[in-house]
Amino acid sequence: MFELKNKVALVTGGRRGMGRVHALFLARQGAKVVVTDIGAGAAECASVVREIQAADGEALCFDLDVSKKADIDRVCDEVLKAYGRLDILVNNAGIYAPKPALDITEEEWETMISINLKGQFLCAQRAAREMAKNKWGRIINISSIASGGVGIGFAGAAHYAASKGGIVGMTETLAVEWAGLGITVNAIAPGAIDTPMVREPGKVFAGEMMEEIVQRVPLKRIGKPEEVSAMVVFLVSEEASYVTGATFYVDGGWLAA
Repeated sequence: MFELKNKVALVTGGRRGMGRVHALFLARQGAKVVVTDIGAGAAECASVVREIQAADGEALCFDLDVSKKADIDRVCDEVLKAYGRLDILVNNAGIYAPKPALDITEEEWETMISINLKGQFLCAQRAAREMAKNKWGRIINISSIASGGVGIGFAGAAHYAASKGGIVGMTETLAVEWAGLGITVNAIAPGAIDTPMVREPGKVFAGEMMEEIVQRVPLKRIGKPEEVSAMVVFLVSEEASYVTGATFYVDGGWLAA
């Protein structure tokens, strides 16, 4: 099950954390994986590629700023040159910079939306054009439990939550529009996941906040990136061919509590 041999997958924000593990899991199932990240992070993608190659997988890495259409086109052109097709997109790239709503500047708002929401749309749009040529495609948009509509808010995350909530709405619309092209589009909304980003000082899950969140989660722990990547692998597989337009919360039961 979940065989991805001969499929080509593009993972954005793949240098560390969930993106890195998504790339490793896809490669483990047989996909050729293109790992991308921005600027200095792109160099770290090379280590992910080496991990994949060490396990007899096939992978490439590229510098990619998802907020720039020209950058997306450049990378996709390189993917087509190398592999001739694009079958899977995991829209994982994103930023989180908490700040009280009264203090968020216009520039900070635009940066958050540009990377987290516009970037996912632009990547999905270009990927869908390639997937449509083969009448088969899988797009996974990474949202968040902080996406609105679920009764959980986070102080300091107005711009972040707006971007992640937009992803859910966008996913549903793209799923409807692209179903006839053989493309499924789904979102994954992780809860508290143990990644380098969430443990950085000042982030939402750092320090005492982490302990408070763990107490809210029925499983009494934060999740592992591998537990999100397992959902990615399922949703991009043939076994999930009748699943589209849905948002999957991988949150240890947080929303159910």
